[in-house]
Amino acid sequence: MKHSITIRTAVEDDLPLILELIQGLAEYERLRDQCVATEEKLRATLFGERPAAEVLIASLDDVPSGFALFFHSYSTFLAQRGIFLEDLFVRPEIRGMGVGRSLLAALARLAIERDCGRLEWNVLDWNESAISFYTSLGAVPMEEWTTFRVTGSALDKLANN
Repeated sequence: MKHSITIRTAVEDDLPLILELIQGLAEYERLRDQCVATEEKLRATLFGERPAAEVLIASLDDVPSGFALFFHSYSTFLAQRGIFLEDLFVRPEIRGMGVGRSLLAALARLAIERDCGRLEWNVLDWNESAISFYTSLGAVPMEEWTTFRVTGSALDKLANN
């Protein structure tokens, strides 16, 4: 049986679904204790006056099955915007049916439409199935780069230097 996959831009009414999918991602990544997102915070940051990111919702046979949350980055070397995929999640019971590939293809089309020079994302080192999937699509790991992060009290300390 051929399944139907649809991708659409999220709207404010999708907030409960977006939060549910984010929480599913946090569970999968073993980071549930770090997930403090709420519908109110998502409303302000995704649909407020200055949205910080955008969301695509994927459905398989009209059942919401995954999402991609992304924002624009910028490459000084290319002098072009890019798309940074912050999160991609497909419900575990749906994986292997083309939903993730469809979300990434939609992002690639968006990148081209918006004259972006690249589409990039991070993946956890232990997530071998995702790494294998991404490389099968032609993505290459940027092994010479290390991601740094400053949060919490370290962020406060740095800001007050």
